[in-house]
Amino acid sequence: MTRYHNINGSKIAFTAEEEKARDAEEAKVASDKTANQYKLDRTSGEFKYPSVVDQLDLIYHSGVDAWKAKIKETKDKYPKP
Repeated sequence: MTRYHNINGSKIAFTAEEEKARDAEEAKVASDKTANQYKLDRTSGEFKYPSVVDQLDLIYHSGVDAWKAKIKETKDKYPKP
């Protein structure tokens, strides 16, 4: 599929080099997104990290080991690639 520039209201087709550069750029963005998806998963959804306030409250009431266990649940659900 041909891509186009919009230059002063005119559609100008990409050159072969521009197409290749854009394909490489899109592949890198997709790769970066895949590699960093775990970070997004750890901050949203059912198994997200608790807020800092909730984490501190958990440490105060249940101790550091309980806090480590709670954080480990999220890390185990969404491991680094």
